[in-house]
Amino acid sequence: MSIFGSNDLKGKKIAIVATDGFEQSELEKPKKYLEDEGAETHVISLKSGSIKGWDEKDWGDKVDVDKVIGDVKVADYDALVLPGGQMNPDVLRTKPEVVSFVSEFARSGKPVAAICHGPWVLIEAGAVSGKQVTSWPSLQTDVKNAGGRWIDETVVVDGNIITSRNPQDIPNFNEKIKEALVGKK
Repeated sequence: MSIFGSNDLKGKKIAIVATDGFEQSELEKPKKYLEDEGAETHVISLKSGSIKGWDEKDWGDKVDVDKVIGDVKVADYDALVLPGGQMNPDVLRTKPEVVSFVSEFARSGKPVAAICHGPWVLIEAGAVSGKQVTSWPSLQTDVKNAGGRWIDETVVVDGNIITSRNPQDIPNFNEKIKEALVGKK
């Protein structure tokens, strides 16, 4: 916990699934926020070591990987966060082990939060059918073709699925993740 946070999420474990090309702010800001609120976060990826972010127009910083996707179970986590960026979710949605993990998480009823292009992974996991979601605008047709209803709002919550559009929406995105874990105050 930092001096700016609370212990509202103490005892909660959050999975953040990403790979090279994740949008820097969409991984780092929710991670920091959740940790400041008392949660334990794990960056989960396809390989051990580190993954490299994309910072708006060029490569960004590396982030250490805590666990490899094949070594984690949905039962070990209270929520899932899927950062965007174009490259990151485009690669993740082609990996059966990631799609299976996300699909199982969505079916579990636990919060699943995806931002920007992150809903691509939700689409591949069959988690948007019948749901209202938002995303980066270019995913509108993909969401509709997957049976979802695309809405242009900063953050949309439908059941356990939390979606957001872009880095400017991160503060609202973070708050909805917290609310899903502890309830509205």
